[in-house]
Amino acid sequence: MAHLTLGIETSCDETAAAVLEDGRRIRSSVVASQDLLHAPYGGIVPELASRRHVEAIWPVVREALTVAGVSLAELNGIAATSGPGLIGSLLVGLCFGKALAFARHIPLVGVNHLEGHLYAALLDHEELSFPFTGLVASGGHTHLYLAMAPGEYRLLGRTRDDAAGEAFDKVAKFLGLGYPGGPLIEEWARKGDPNAVRFPRSVPPRGSYDFSFSGLKTAVVNFVKRSTFNVQRSDSGSRQPSAFSFQPALDPALVADICAGFQEAVVDVLVRVSLTAAKESASQRLILAGGVACNGRLRSKLTERAMEEGVHVYYPKPSLCTDNAAMIAAAGYPRMLRGERVPLSLNADADLALGVM
Repeated sequence: MAHLTLGIETSCDETAAAVLEDGRRIRSSVVASQDLLHAPYGGIVPELASRRHVEAIWPVVREALTVAGVSLAELNGIAATSGPGLIGSLLVGLCFGKALAFARHIPLVGVNHLEGHLYAALLDHEELSFPFTGLVASGGHTHLYLAMAPGEYRLLGRTRDDAAGEAFDKVAKFLGLGYPGGPLIEEWARKGDPNAVRFPRSVPPRGSYDFSFSGLKTAVVNFVKRSTFNVQRSDSGSRQPSAFSFQPALDPALVADICAGFQEAVVDVLVRVSLTAAKESASQRLILAGGVACNGRLRSKLTERAMEEGVHVYYPKPSLCTDNAAMIAAAGYPRMLRGERVPLSLNADADLALGVM
């Protein structure tokens, strides 16, 4: 008899629910995006995000059950994200999952959001198995793991400051391109020359797998200010650009080159560090997950370099790279099979860690 798991994910600004059969087959996956809500602010407003989750959580869960053709009575378990993420957002999904589990006497497990991203690749690649190295790159995280077995993870490295996706969003906001920044910068980068503007790469010392993108972001800001100042000064003699707004003196061709150069710098570091970690692990398998994994330049360059290095790379499809509940259900399934259950007193943890250094 099939095991049906309801996954619930509300760690940030996506309200998501999914039904999985036997931990691998996706019966339904529903995601309600908040991009339009946060776009005017150039980033996520936590208070607005949690309020929208409250409005959307039951309609999204109901739709996931309807699409899957499943009733609450047929569910064998519920897996809800318990952290990390925005605390207000996390509480909405976790509390809804706990209430549903209590009311319908359904087993409940809490799932780490980062573990869910690692399981996203398993949903798309049946041949993929443990152990493997996993890079989770998103708006809130840039973490590198050695996944030894289900539930056994070792943190190899993480960002010391801005996450990769966060850097994309901040640079896009600075250039006035809009939100979310990742897809917009990638679109502009296609029209630019990645070698026209050379930005610095922060490569960790030997033996470290940590990342840093704050300096790169600052380098972009400084380059734009210098370029704008030179043009505006020749026009007006004194005006200087504002701190965080679109620079009207920049030629669109230069904006494209800046985006291409910035993107290439991020991609170079992610590829170099993650491949080094994968080669030095016993698996020679690397998965790329998280929203930044949708970036076409990152995928193509990592694939090319991985073939040269003898590393096998696995990517989830784009809909499984961004936040979704199918990955949460997939990560929760083996926990249920092991007999894990969480008490209704389980609280959300905005800084929930996965694995040990």
